[in-house]
Parts: sequence; structure tokens; C-alpha cells
Amino acid sequence: MTDQTRPPVPPFTRETALAKVRSAEDGWNTRDPQRVSLAYTQDSRWRNRTEFATGRDEIVALLTRKWNTELDYRLIKELWAHDGNRIAVRFAYEHHDDAGNWYRSYGNENWEFDEHGLMRTRHASINTLPIAESERAYFWPLGRRPDDHPGLSDLGF
Repeated sequence: MTDQTRPPVPPFTRETALAKVRSAEDGWNTRDPQRVSLAYTQDSRWRNRTEFATGRDEIVALLTRKWNTELDYRLIKELWAHDGNRIAVRFAYEHHDDAGNWYRSYGNENWEFDEHGLMRTRHASINTLPIAESERAYFWPLGRRPDDHPGLSDLGF
């Protein structure tokens, strides 16, 4: 697998950082580990909760485990800050387990990109809490969040 250019590329402006964040959200909402891994460098390094992954193969394995247990996963990301080749985001996602228990996870990510717009480093801090099904806020069909769906700030998250 060869690396490619994934616009927008650094240095990021507010507009290009917003586009990069939405592109990442859209990718993760596919729940396709192989497709998502292509946004990262071949040797990308991740810290995700208590797991550390290096390279696309480990990223695919991590995401496969994740989405095999986090069912009906829906995610919203929001730009927090950007500078040069770095972007900070906050996010929240909802999912349920195989017993039908619902959860919302909140977190922050720090991203660093190479000159081709591929993510070289991802540090994620995530907290998960159980929610009642009646507390769910994400109801769009699985896949890309509709443009008119409220974002995190609009939802008060």
C-alpha cells in the first residue's frame, strides 16, 4: 500500500482544519477500518484509551475490535484548535453493546499530520458513560452525519 496525498494538507487555516475534521468524522462514521486507516501514515502512532497502535495494520485491528463491540456507532467531531500541521478536536459518539445497553463517549484528540495530509500521530483521551436509550441524541441513519444535524456545541455536549 502506498501513501497518497489527503487534502487538505498543512499548514492548516481555520477553513482547511474544519474540512479535515469533517473528513475524519465522515470516515469514522463509515465504520470501515480499512478505509479509515488510509487517512494515516504507514507508520502512524496512536494512543487510544489504554491501547497503543503503530502502523496501519494495528490501526485496522484496533478499529475492527472497536466496531465489533460498539454497535450502531455514530460520531460527531468538532474543531478545538489548529496550528501549522496540528489539529485538536473534541468529540462525542454513541453506541450500544450486544445486550442493548447504550453509551456516550466523550473525548479529545490531538493530531499531527505529514506534508501529504496523512495523520502521523493521534493521541485520544476518552471517557465513556452509560446512558438510557431515551437520552440518545444521534438518530441519523448509519453513515455520514447530515449537514443539518446539530453539532456538539449545538447539543450542549
